[in-house]
Parts: sequence; C-alpha cells; structure tokens
Amino acid sequence: MTLEIISPQEVVFQGEAVSVTLPGQVGRFTVLKNHAPLISVLVEGTVAYRTPAGEEKTYDIKGGLADVDNNVISVCIY
Repeated sequence: MTLEIISPQEVVFQGEAVSVTLPGQVGRFTVLKNHAPLISVLVEGTVAYRTPAGEEKTYDIKGGLADVDNNVISVCIY
C-alpha cells in the first residue's frame, strides 16, 4: 500500500508500506493492506510504519488528519 506523510512545508515520506500505526484521537490504530476506508483525526504522538524491506521507521507529529482509501494512506500533519 502507498503511504504519504505530508506537512505544510514538505512531503515527509511517500512510498510503499506494509503497515502503518497512527495516534488516533481515541487511541493508536494500525492500518494494513485492504483496510476499510476511514478518516481520522490524529493527536500528538508517533507515526510508525514498516517498509516492504522490513525497516521500521517513525515520525513524531503534533497532530493532523489521516485518510485511508483503496490502499492509499494520506497523512496530513502539523
């Protein structure tokens, strides 16, 4: 699936991910391939994702919005 992490200043990451864990307003949640569509408010915390090569990467955020649709995860952060 494709992950896009975008801030007002730059595209932080754009590429393939096997799993993505996000800090949602009611708790952390993980998105895997073929996840149901959703939109979620994000709170301060860490976005963690695993690449197809098995690398675990993290990015700290202050908050934002996540949109999951058709194996594309768009994360707009501030």
